[in-house]
Order: sequence, then structure tokens, then C-alpha cells
Amino acid sequence: MKLPGQTNFYKGKVRDVYTIEDKYMVMVVSDRISAFDVVLPRPIPYKGQVLNQIAAQFLDATKDIVPNWKISTPLPNTTIGYKCEPYAVEMVVRGNLTGHAWRTYKSGKRSLCGIEMPDGMKENDFFKQPILTPTTKAHVGHDEDISREEIISSGLVSEKEYTQLEKYTLALFERGREIAKSRGLILVDTKYEFGKIGDTIYLIDEIHTPDSSRYFYMDGYEERQKNDEPQKQLSKEFVREWLMENGFQGQEGQQVPEITDEIAGQISERYIELYEVVTGKTFMKNDMNFKEMETKITEALADIDVQQTA
Repeated sequence: MKLPGQTNFYKGKVRDVYTIEDKYMVMVVSDRISAFDVVLPRPIPYKGQVLNQIAAQFLDATKDIVPNWKISTPLPNTTIGYKCEPYAVEMVVRGNLTGHAWRTYKSGKRSLCGIEMPDGMKENDFFKQPILTPTTKAHVGHDEDISREEIISSGLVSEKEYTQLEKYTLALFERGREIAKSRGLILVDTKYEFGKIGDTIYLIDEIHTPDSSRYFYMDGYEERQKNDEPQKQLSKEFVREWLMENGFQGQEGQQVPEITDEIAGQISERYIELYEVVTGKTFMKNDMNFKEMETKITEALADIDVQQTA
């Protein structure tokens, strides 16, 4: 696809990003799926549409907290927004002792990214207050944990700007938890990315999607904790679990298991279920060919130009 005014193109693991006049970005969220830093060989129908529509809804629901990059969503799988200069850190926020934080805790460590975690906690317990555990943004390989002090002392972000990023992150997470609660969910952990245009900080990329966040079902949470049972999750974890059950964790020499029509359909159905639970809306499947997409995006870009010059 070649768009008018296109100045750059980047193909990520799951997204195709077009830069327009070095001012706008067109993000097409594909149906490609990745796990363990590997893009799986078969796309999952409607996955891109699910993630893009969830992100768009949450960007709209949080724009009173911080400006965000989104201008329009001309297609269910596409967002057009402002091109921002991204910060070199991702703001990871955790409300519960889960995932990477739990693995660190279980190993006997009580410090994560310079944050002290109290003794006596169980997996999936709530922290008294959400904790911030930022990471560096790696273009290749894994992101690395980093502390507030290291971010500031290394000059990755100035202290003044980092303090503002912290405030935005905690306010966004609180809003996300409120919305999740209204849907019978607990927003467990998530990550936010920010960028700048001039001196203004913008929220960029996706937010509160099942690929960037972890949700628990609220119903039965307390009972499961009391009985030391696993929590019922709403996240991409089910894909990783299926891969591990079939002998794949992204390690050298391991073969990605075959994703049959049946498996692809099941994963697609789970993503649609995630959409409907998280948003409270009925999912409408949208099938569009490449030419139709190009036409719609081109028209949306022309509308933006008209609005900007009006």
C-alpha cells in the first residue's frame, strides 16, 4: 500500500506503520500474532480489528487526562494520529503481584526497578498502591527493567518530565481500573508509551488491550486467592499457554506448533470474547480488501488536511 504524502514505512511484528509528511502516522493493526518475541506463521482472523477498536475506545475515554496521538479510526483495524517523538522508556504499572513481578518475588528478591515489595505476599495479591516498574524500549530482543533513578541519571528522561509521566501513568491506570470494574474485571497490570510534540506530552500506541494488559475476572477473585487457586484471566496468556503445552517457548531449536483452521478459529473467538467483555459492545466483523482499505485511508487523510487548513 502506497499512501499520498508517505515519507516512511515500518513493518513491526503485528503492525504496519506509515508515516505521512513526517507529521502523521497511519497504524494498520494486522492479524499477525506474536508470542515469546516470535511472529507465529499464521494470522488470527479479526485480531487486528479487536485490538485497534479496544485501544481507540480507551484513548477516547482517557483524553481528558492526557492528550493522545489519535485523530481518527477510518477502519476498524486502522488508526490515524500525530507522529510524536517517543520516549525511550515504557511505563509499566502493576496493581497485583503477577507475572514478571511474581517471578522476581518468588526468586526471593524484594526489589523491582528500585521499588521495594513487602514480605508475606502471595501471587496475584493486590499491592497497597500500584507500583511503577518501567522498562527500556528495545527495538530488538527484550525490554530491560530500569529504575526511576537510572532513567533520570542516564538522561533518558529529565526528572521534570519523568515526574509528569508518573502522574499520567497512575491517573490512566486508575481510570482503566474504574472502567474494568464496571465490566466485572480487575485491570491487573499494563504498560503505557508516551511521546512529545514540541513541549507537549502525548499518550501514544495502544492502551488497555489484552495484548498490552492483564485482566482478572472480579467474580470469584477473593475465593480463588483464599484457596490458593489460579485467577481466571482475560489476556493473551491463553495463546502462550497453548504454545507451551505444545513444546514451544521461543527457544532456539524449538518448532512452532501447527496452527490448524480449528486452532486459529478458537484463538479468534477468544479475542472476540475479550473485546466484548472489555468494551461491553457486540463485535461486528469487518472484512475489507486491500484496495478498499487504501481508498478509505486516503480519504481520511484528505479529510485531516482539510480540517487542518480550515
